[in-house]
Amino acid sequence: MNCDECKKRPATVHFTQVYNGKMVETHLCQQCYVQKGGIIFDVAKQLSLPNLLGSFFVSNYNLQDMKSLSSTTACPNCGMKLGDISNTGRLGCSRCYTAFERELEPTLRRVHGDSRHVGKIPARGGEKVMVKKKIEGLKYQLQKAIAVEDYEKAAEIRDEIKETEKQLD
Repeated sequence: MNCDECKKRPATVHFTQVYNGKMVETHLCQQCYVQKGGIIFDVAKQLSLPNLLGSFFVSNYNLQDMKSLSSTTACPNCGMKLGDISNTGRLGCSRCYTAFERELEPTLRRVHGDSRHVGKIPARGGEKVMVKKKIEGLKYQLQKAIAVEDYEKAAEIRDEIKETEKQLD
């Protein structure tokens, strides 16, 4: 197979790109590959699993900076350091989320769209789950209203909780 660019030399570099469900294959010779900026496709160095997963962490830092960043700070529960997380692409325990909250939050927002886990609601029977979540939220608001001694607001919230709880019966 000849190079797609020069059509003279044999193709030695082959890559496939999928965009919007369409697959485009490109075959280049070594010279055309270098002319097109071949370092972009140097997969062997860039796409090891730890580098790929670790690269998601902390959008403001590159992977090398992250290894030295917070090298003394460790999770109080498992002892995992931020550099270890960037090397493995994994957290050590559930407390790592709290220990490295500042560094992980931008990444979680970028990858998942939010930094808070909300779970899924089942398609059938999900109404009760939604009502229970609403009640939990109202109870939280009730506690806040009581804490700031806004008893009128607390009474309104209490009444709303009672009305909402009737939906569960």
